[in-house]
Amino acid sequence: MAKRTKGEGSVYRRHDHPTCPPVVGGVRPAHRCAGRWKGALVYVDPLSGERRRTVFYGDLASDVREKMSAAADRVAVDAPPVDSKISLAAYVDRWSATTLAASDRKQTTKRLYAGLARTHLSPAPLGTQGLDRLKPSHVDAMILQLRADGKSGSTIRQVYTVLRAVLDGAVRDQLVGRNVAAAVKRPKVETGEARHLPPADVRRLLDAAEGSRYHPLLVLLAGTGLRRGEALALKWSDVDLEANTVRVRGTLSRVDGDLVVTRPKTEKSLRTVPIPASVRAMLKQHRKGQLHERVRAANVWTETGYVFTTETGQPCDPRNALRALTSASRKADLTAIGLHTLRHSYATVMLEAGTPLKVVSELLGHNSISVTGDIYGHVSDGAARAAVERLSDALGW
Repeated sequence: MAKRTKGEGSVYRRHDHPTCPPVVGGVRPAHRCAGRWKGALVYVDPLSGERRRTVFYGDLASDVREKMSAAADRVAVDAPPVDSKISLAAYVDRWSATTLAASDRKQTTKRLYAGLARTHLSPAPLGTQGLDRLKPSHVDAMILQLRADGKSGSTIRQVYTVLRAVLDGAVRDQLVGRNVAAAVKRPKVETGEARHLPPADVRRLLDAAEGSRYHPLLVLLAGTGLRRGEALALKWSDVDLEANTVRVRGTLSRVDGDLVVTRPKTEKSLRTVPIPASVRAMLKQHRKGQLHERVRAANVWTETGYVFTTETGQPCDPRNALRALTSASRKADLTAIGLHTLRHSYATVMLEAGTPLKVVSELLGHNSISVTGDIYGHVSDGAARAAVERLSDALGW
């Protein structure tokens, strides 16, 4: 008889299936469960410290012992003896309500992840799969389906990122022994040329926005390259008109119906950005106008300290800023314009003027210089030609 492994109970033929017919006259009628084997592995749960018992079945005693041995090997490396049969959809609900909610991710990111998981992971066919049956090929199939549905590369990568985070949680919760998504290469995002406007078109756009409440905001975006949320989160205490700088400390967005300022995703986004003289003059004029508004609003005014506010002092809704830009772009007969277009235009002008990539990266608040290079690679040819011509002039050729 084979020697038992630690925690292995006896392996025996089973006649205890719930559907087994009762013994009549000392004889049990023939049944499909007759002759099958059963065994149990007793182990200590590494998370709770409690003793647990997992049962295995097979047609042969050797089948059961093989399953128990494999389970014992998993337990030895702090993995569950077997993967949970809970469906991915059911675990997504648990993960969203606990692991995701308790994480230190930004609230906007939590909402994004929960929404992506609910929309793309929970529905069939992927969501109906038990965690014990998930394979890397299921992840591949999900990616292929998202592409077939016309989802963008960034969306596909985000969905993959969320799935990997969900399964990391399942590994941590001792529901599965490994994260099958980790065996699948992270989907690439094809980086296209960033949409930007030449300086003449930027001026046309700003002229078309003249008179709009959001004209000062658009001028600031064009002159600093700030993100929309960063600009809307600015307070007058962040503006230094003597030093000609603005200090980025947060980003304003709508979370669960409320406008809130949160810390930027990366430390590089916390930065001080110089402003040109034209932007400085605009901010001084804008400040005077805001003070007049405060007087007119009287006791209806709420002092929030924001640079860009409503008529009553409240922070501006980011969606209204986009509507103002869309209206101005129609007046200027410019198409496919977004608020990020002004940021891209700012960066392109800086790079084509010979500003070092590292400097532009810091001004934009990118996490690394490689991000800047990937987005603005389209200006490299022109910059290279200009550099060669400067070299020729310097050498007198």
